[in-house]
Amino acid sequence: MHTDVLVIGGGNAALCAALTAAEAGARVLLLEAAPRLLRGGNSAHTRNLRCMHDAPQDVLVDAYPEEEFWQDLLKVTGGRTSEPLARLTIRASSTCRDWMRRHGVRFQPPLSGALHVARTNAFFMGGGKALVNAYYRSAERLGVQVRYETPVQRLEIEAGRFVAAHAGDERITADACVLAAGGFESNREWLSEAWGTNARGERPAEQFLIRGTRFNQGVLLRHLLEAHRADAIGDPTQAHMVAIDARAPLYDGGICTRIDCVSLGIVVNREARRFYDEGEDFWPKRYAIWGRLVAGQPGQIAWSVIDAKAAGRFMPPVFPGEVAQSLPELARRLGLDEATFMRTVDDYNRACQAGHFDHTTLDDCHTAGLQPPKTHWARPLDTPPYTAYALRPGVTFTYLGLKTDETAAVRFGDRPSDNLFVAGEMMAGNVLGQGYTAGVGMSIGTAFGRIAGAGAASAAHRARKENA
Repeated sequence: MHTDVLVIGGGNAALCAALTAAEAGARVLLLEAAPRLLRGGNSAHTRNLRCMHDAPQDVLVDAYPEEEFWQDLLKVTGGRTSEPLARLTIRASSTCRDWMRRHGVRFQPPLSGALHVARTNAFFMGGGKALVNAYYRSAERLGVQVRYETPVQRLEIEAGRFVAAHAGDERITADACVLAAGGFESNREWLSEAWGTNARGERPAEQFLIRGTRFNQGVLLRHLLEAHRADAIGDPTQAHMVAIDARAPLYDGGICTRIDCVSLGIVVNREARRFYDEGEDFWPKRYAIWGRLVAGQPGQIAWSVIDAKAAGRFMPPVFPGEVAQSLPELARRLGLDEATFMRTVDDYNRACQAGHFDHTTLDDCHTAGLQPPKTHWARPLDTPPYTAYALRPGVTFTYLGLKTDETAAVRFGDRPSDNLFVAGEMMAGNVLGQGYTAGVGMSIGTAFGRIAGAGAASAAHRARKENA
């Protein structure tokens, strides 16, 4: 079988590529590994898109200029980012929503539990599943051929040019190809290989839960890196990792398993000790570091502990927490050493400085003389009932990927391919070397999906002219 543009993947980046290529007049075939019911990859679990804007825009309040977006990204990545590609993503985020609307995506103001990102993020009406469904409907109208349950195992590449893809026994040729098949977060063997054994003799990745799709096995990513020596970027242990409820399912738990009360209390490990500043910054800028933090603790488990003052101030998780009327009782229920737990809480309570609590700002409620400190929203745990949520690392997507440039081309020996492109999780490590800030994954996927789709359509057009 032959087509103009082959898109491998079925999430946001793949769909943006397919739609853009089809708009440019290319015949497009999209291969999705999942069945139709589970289509959309991790994008089906998303809620919003981080958007640059210089003035209020419909569902976005105030302004979120380019330089602030860039500084937010620079801070969370610790400088492990390509500034040109990051700024390309940021600028593209300011102009993509009209295009998204033309393809059926609708936006809504954030709900009360997400007011920290009311200025920075545009929320999808109906969430990521509605976005994915809208894109598939639009793709159908544009004539994009979609095939489900069609994972691709390998590619034929000659001198940096895409020739064909192999899906089972079928060989599919195309004038150009876009790779948007996700990271390797669902491949627990690869995760375990990357994380290895820690100093305690534990294999941390064996305790990881996968927040999204089970279909992101990294087959094509490994194939490109090992068989074709494509240029790589990123650390295989770096990922969007969130502290999620330890009772979450192995796959597809999604956003409802996230625990969002960390900044409102304290977090203790299996030894009943705190290990990081719970109030370092606004939760949307810090929630995705907590999975990695928990991964570094004994047994890869921790507990987020709050008192009654936190009630109603965070998105309620899907499972109820462990509740007790006293702190010693809570320690016993959690199986923690009671004496150590009480010392931890007492030290924290004594260190809390009186201030004006305001969870919508970086307030002046902080600790003094405590290590680690709590920089904001530090209030004593003194009002029963007390609640604790057990936390495990939840992997959203991995950052090891294919190195690219502003054209979204896959690179071989530091030379860009002229007909093989990459978008989404398979290249997000170019922008995200570590860390995360809410909604930026969708910004990257949308920007580079559209760039890759346009590049692929242009390559296919050139091929048709050459073969005419």
